[in-house]
Amino acid sequence: MDPATHNRRPYTHRVLVGRMREQELIDRLIDDARLSRSGVLGLSGEVGSGKSSLLEYAATRASGLEVLRARGVQSEAHIPFAGLFELLLPALGALERISTPQREALEGALALRPAVARDRFAIGAATLALFAAYSEDVPVIVLLDDAQWIDGSSADALRFAFRRLVVDGIAVLIATRHDEASLLDRSDFHIHRIEGLDRTATEELVRLHGSPRGDLSEGLLNRMHLGTGGNPLALIELSGNPDSFADYGPLDRPLSVVTTIGQVYFDRYAALPEATRGLLLLIAAGGSTRFTLLQRAAQRAGFDVRDVEPAEAIGLVTIGSDQVEFRHPLIRSAVYAGAAPDQRRAMHRVFADVLPDTEVDRRAWHLALAALGTDAAASSALEQAALRARERSAYNVASEAFERATSLTPFDSDRASLLLRSADNAWLAGSARRAVGLLDLALDEPAYADVTASIAQLRGHVAARLGPLHQGITILLDGAELCADADPDRAVVMLAEAVNAAFYGCDTAAMKFAVSRIEAILALCVGRLAPFFGAMAQGMTLIFSGQGESDGAAKGAERIREAVRLAEGDEGLVTELLADPRLLAWVAMGPLWLREIGSGHDLVDLAMDTARQHSAVGVLPFLLSHVAIDAAAAHRWDEARSGFHEAIALSREAEQVTDLAFALSGLASLEARAGNEEWCRMHADEAMRLGRSHGLVLSEIWATGALADLEFGLGNAAQALALYLAKDAILQARSVADVDLSPDPELVELYLRLGQRSQAIVRLDGYNARARAKGQPWALARAARCRAVLAPASEFEAFFSESLALHAHTPDRFELARTHLAYGARLRRGRQRTRARDHLRICLDIFDSLGAEPWAQMARHELAATGETARPRNPSTREQLTPQELQIALLLANGRTTREAAATCFLSPKTVEYHLRSVYRKFGINTREQLAQLLSPATR
Repeated sequence: MDPATHNRRPYTHRVLVGRMREQELIDRLIDDARLSRSGVLGLSGEVGSGKSSLLEYAATRASGLEVLRARGVQSEAHIPFAGLFELLLPALGALERISTPQREALEGALALRPAVARDRFAIGAATLALFAAYSEDVPVIVLLDDAQWIDGSSADALRFAFRRLVVDGIAVLIATRHDEASLLDRSDFHIHRIEGLDRTATEELVRLHGSPRGDLSEGLLNRMHLGTGGNPLALIELSGNPDSFADYGPLDRPLSVVTTIGQVYFDRYAALPEATRGLLLLIAAGGSTRFTLLQRAAQRAGFDVRDVEPAEAIGLVTIGSDQVEFRHPLIRSAVYAGAAPDQRRAMHRVFADVLPDTEVDRRAWHLALAALGTDAAASSALEQAALRARERSAYNVASEAFERATSLTPFDSDRASLLLRSADNAWLAGSARRAVGLLDLALDEPAYADVTASIAQLRGHVAARLGPLHQGITILLDGAELCADADPDRAVVMLAEAVNAAFYGCDTAAMKFAVSRIEAILALCVGRLAPFFGAMAQGMTLIFSGQGESDGAAKGAERIREAVRLAEGDEGLVTELLADPRLLAWVAMGPLWLREIGSGHDLVDLAMDTARQHSAVGVLPFLLSHVAIDAAAAHRWDEARSGFHEAIALSREAEQVTDLAFALSGLASLEARAGNEEWCRMHADEAMRLGRSHGLVLSEIWATGALADLEFGLGNAAQALALYLAKDAILQARSVADVDLSPDPELVELYLRLGQRSQAIVRLDGYNARARAKGQPWALARAARCRAVLAPASEFEAFFSESLALHAHTPDRFELARTHLAYGARLRRGRQRTRARDHLRICLDIFDSLGAEPWAQMARHELAATGETARPRNPSTREQLTPQELQIALLLANGRTTREAAATCFLSPKTVEYHLRSVYRKFGINTREQLAQLLSPATR
């Protein structure tokens, strides 16, 4: 059988009655596709509401469009990417037109080549690319029926792809039962709820399909309408004998469609010959089954396939050239549910015996359904099926198979391991809460030490990403103790993960404890990962907490440099890190902590490229946020804004709470400097809510600092002071020693504005000492600026010169401009107006180029006070670009091709071109050369 034509027959009538609104929505969707506009429409309704007929209507209206269609089959919900394969089969010829990594990912998922497990979104990105390639020449309509039974891995891939369709000329129509989970869940698709027919349409349908009698009374029609709730399937099946409604007694609400119609179907089934009933039960157990396979199964079970003909005669089944299938899923449900459990198990055993070796996964599930109690063979078969599913990145399916294998295994010692693997795949599939529940079950089972340690590592990792953070830290620390003697290498990695989690929670005590344990066991390690993770964890802790040493920050920076050197000098180490989605981000962590020009930034690029190529969405939010921070600390604010926005969008999609809060607070900080008051407050508020509810203290600190920066820039000194003091109080309470997080330089300036010089001096003394202890130019430059603004007239210029010299060793132009602003203001107050103008012009140019509008206004006011009127700044067109437009503009300006930009952004090439046209229109240009010139660093 050709899967491209599989399941195309509608379950219900072809004549649509009372569905004008739905037909209008479908017509509009198809018309948009013909105009190269994409759209997704979900049709949600109860059983028998006519969803399949509406999809059939769409197919008849889609002349000139390529049709891709699939139908979820309940018995195939555990087969990896079964739904995706059926849907994409006609489009596979376009695989050669997508990038090699995406083609290999999709081919592996669809079992067209040997597979390698990848990030769960990689298949979605590849699916999007194939849709885009297939629709390049002709518009496409995608029809998905019974989406509630599309396997979870296919649903994830399709949801990811459908969300990103914009101008590809692809119309997507998804039909699902409203009370069951489907790919419409957690999406922003337009979902239309299909209600029952009204009274007029009910009468029309009953007279069209009902009894030949023409004397249906108003009372009976009203009773039929109330009893069915206007459900078309119920009306069609019951209208042949309208007097049967008298059997239900007084009606004050609609009957249950599933129960009522199911009983009608079962009654018809029960009246069939015994051999026919047995054969129908076999078909119900087998699900979607080829006719040749059904013949073998029937022979094994002692039936003749010709015994199906009485069921065909009364409309329970339809027989095609290669398949027998029930006319409606409710018929299958009624037949299957009406059989005794031992009869159902016997039929599944038949299929397990006759299925060919090419269908080992289907056989595994039939073995499971045939089992009574524990069954070692069935458990082992499901375990192997789960491993194959994982290799194909079908993590949902793998998780379910491992979980079912757990209930079948007769060996107590296997249960914890199987539950762990089920939880691991649930986590990779994005089902975090389910993963936590499975891990809790695993803890109640007897387990070997290495399994117990792995359970702790995964539980800690999940809690660190989702919160509560303190729970993740505790789990990781306890788990490391469990395996410290038997597996010190694993323990060091777990302790480093605990350090990173504690960093987000600003738990310096936990960081110090974890590092002390690393130092105690590091000498016992034999792998290449432990020295790297040990150096990173030690460096992070020394910088962040000081660890009780006056030069702790300086030593910490050196330990991180050592980790960077290990990575740069050991290709095997980097390969091992890049191969594990949970460890990939650590490749870039060292350079991003150092924030030094040239220190390992090739590793950052390598990590980003790897994550992009493999669509590792789970890792990208972390990387994007930290790279954006790095860009914001330089002069690349456009890149920073784009990176933060992408990190936020992807972390929401991947449900990564920690990364979401961090990216929100980072974006709020950038918006504060730019004076985007409304957005800054909104993003900071969300970051603080997430931080407080999940123990993410670092995001709370950043968000508080962002609001303080906003008030500072707006000239609200008292409000800014209160917020900076609140930020400082959190840092003090958490014993955070990293001078780079300190608001002391801002407090010095604010105290001076408010006439509290003595308080400013106190703040300067403490900050200066810590900056000198760390010895990094960024903090030292800020300290020198503070000393300059407080110094007497005879000394301040030397301190400003020192500060400017130190700024030359950092990429942070915003801080450089602030120093020029403070220098110019001090010179103006000393009546050196000509010299003041030189510094004020410099800072104004920098603030304008960055888009730091509040600070540019300060510089203009200072210039005006010297007698010079600065030219008003024309708002940058870049500020009018949407985050998506900005991201695409930057990629294309840096030389990426349209297809490369599309793969990077997880969009189609047509969507990239669509956004590019908008960018051209806003800039008033028409070439990429002009775009590159406008977005070059010199013009930002």
